[in-house]
Amino acid sequence: MSSLWKQHAPGTIGIPFVSGARHEVVVVGAGLTGLAAAYELARSGVDVALVERGTVGELASGSNTGKVSLLQGTTLSSLRSGHPASLVRAYVDANRDGFEWMTGTAERLGVPLTSRTAYTYAQDENGRRAVVKEYDAAREAGLAVRLVGDEELGSAAVPMVAAVALDDQRAIDPMRMLAALADAFVAAGGTLHLGVEVGGVKVFPNPRVETDRGPLFASRVVLATGIPILDRGLYWAKVSGMRSACVSFTLTEPLPDGMYLSADEPTRSVRTVLPGDGPAEVAQIVIGGAGHPVGRAESERAMLDELAEWARQTLPVGEETHRWSAQDYTSHNRIPFIGTMPRSLGRVRFATGYAKWGLTNAPAAALRIVSELRGEKMSDRPRWMTQLGTRLTMPADIAQGAAENVKVGLAAAKGWAGAGADAVPVPQPAEGEGVVAQRGGHPIGISTTAGETRAVSAVCPHLGGVLEWNDLECTWDCPLHASRFTASGDRIEGPATRSLRRVD
Repeated sequence: MSSLWKQHAPGTIGIPFVSGARHEVVVVGAGLTGLAAAYELARSGVDVALVERGTVGELASGSNTGKVSLLQGTTLSSLRSGHPASLVRAYVDANRDGFEWMTGTAERLGVPLTSRTAYTYAQDENGRRAVVKEYDAAREAGLAVRLVGDEELGSAAVPMVAAVALDDQRAIDPMRMLAALADAFVAAGGTLHLGVEVGGVKVFPNPRVETDRGPLFASRVVLATGIPILDRGLYWAKVSGMRSACVSFTLTEPLPDGMYLSADEPTRSVRTVLPGDGPAEVAQIVIGGAGHPVGRAESERAMLDELAEWARQTLPVGEETHRWSAQDYTSHNRIPFIGTMPRSLGRVRFATGYAKWGLTNAPAAALRIVSELRGEKMSDRPRWMTQLGTRLTMPADIAQGAAENVKVGLAAAKGWAGAGADAVPVPQPAEGEGVVAQRGGHPIGISTTAGETRAVSAVCPHLGGVLEWNDLECTWDCPLHASRFTASGDRIEGPATRSLRRVD
């Protein structure tokens, strides 16, 4: 499975890795956060090396819907329900700076964008109240939103009974943006290493990034890995890993070019893709949804099939062109974590918890990290950097974190109980299927993909959760803290830093 954006994405080639090399800053992760931070540092004359396990934009940054928007579903009303208005405004200010960086940098690098109206809409009367609450929270936070009238409701691309709108937002091809950033980073003197896996970071006596090719040394390290790969701060227990899926179609007739996201369930995200903001010369449409906690769906494939069927019944779609999914993390206190990693002597910075709005939150995080690494005074930084960095934990945050950790505990118990139900040998799984059985009390994951049957340890090397088979992507996913592995056991993402042990 590969996203629409990757079909014609220009390739980026890194330079050979030199074990033991020294740089001022090493950035881990070539998604939007890492590329934006590395690019800005290199532009200011800092010696930066960027290290990526796979390719540029391989995970979430290259697999989103391409919406650059300050109207983000029901994010602001959700924040306002448990936090003061000043914190919600700080969140909006951070995203506004991220929005302006995205649009300004895209124009500088020659990446096309189109102006769109963003809508948060109600699919039926049950969602009307959520739309009004989002309108109130957005207005309070300083956004020029408006409630949509009957004529605009009737002419929208999707059926909706109520909506709040924000004009002059942007649609973009995220992979084109990432490729342009990578090229600009290298042109500014940056060092780009692709296909190099990072297994850890040491901070004493000098910062050292440990990779499968040898160490890299630096004065400062930036972890732009979706979720930190270090256990300092226990951020894997403070965020929830969520997966969403997308399907793209050709169109059989033109549609209004807004960007739509439902306020009620099931979530429907819709945007058209035009030649000016997409990879193809013909108009297409991207439908997003099927969101679920990682490793806790009965069938990821069935969820995406349902989303595609909704599109066929609701919209003038033709041929299905692509299917893909992506993973993001939502903090239990609903605000991204950005800053210095605890117990790192101030030498490691990180960012996580964008709650599926990385196209504005990621550049905002990069701006704050770069400001700190440049040593800029607090008084010279935007106020939101201090407000978000010194926020108080609210009762709603504690309740959300407690509820999620209960779910984690239940998932752990369910996984170990289920793994003991069957013992190997078991019938060979059909193509695209996987099962968990036990051998001597140890869970074993057995799957068949591309005609090959493989067996791996089904215990996550992070904290021992029993893995679940993802029948959409043919991966082993951890329902505890969202680590993911290929059918052959290779690590893909998440807080785990090791691959699975292969079994005969």
